[in-house]
Amino acid sequence: MEIAAALQRASVESGLQIKTVAGWTGANERTVKNWFSGQYGPSGEHLVILARHSHEVLNTMLAIMERRDLLVTQEIVEIERRIARLMVLVQEIKSQE
Repeated sequence: MEIAAALQRASVESGLQIKTVAGWTGANERTVKNWFSGQYGPSGEHLVILARHSHEVLNTMLAIMERRDLLVTQEIVEIERRIARLMVLVQEIKSQE
């Protein structure tokens, strides 16, 4: 159920779609729909692929494993990535002036 909730949050927040998840994992769309609904959970291999592509799934896995320390580290990395992107955008704006 936790992974289903993570997939649903990713769907709402970043537009994650069933077709996209099926493409990442190689699972058929009906299987992926079952993951989103919580009827079934992904296999270990599929779960690793989902965590590789989805921050929501990765964060949920870390919380389930009680590895909040890694959650914080992952959040810092994401913030650093966003700051770097923001700096690029600011430089682009400045160069246009």
